[in-house]
Amino acid sequence: MFRMWGKIFHENHMLKDTVICIDSDLNRTRKVYQALEEICYEFDLSKPLWLDHNKNDFIHHSKTRFNSDSFVEDIDFDFLEIQVIEED
Repeated sequence: MFRMWGKIFHENHMLKDTVICIDSDLNRTRKVYQALEEICYEFDLSKPLWLDHNKNDFIHHSKTRFNSDSFVEDIDFDFLEIQVIEED
């Protein structure tokens, strides 16, 4: 089971959160992208762009934050944070 926690923060307060569970034979990268897509769908957001610092943070910590620079549209929060909480 692969589980990813998605959280939206504004002024250091968590506004929304969700946990996405993926139970399939996909590789880790595809599971991450699928979970992020489901998080964005649930929060009604466009998918963020993976900037270099997002990739590096995620590779080293299994966690990253997407701020307004990562979104094409304007956002009404400070950042979206994703974190892997369980991997097979």
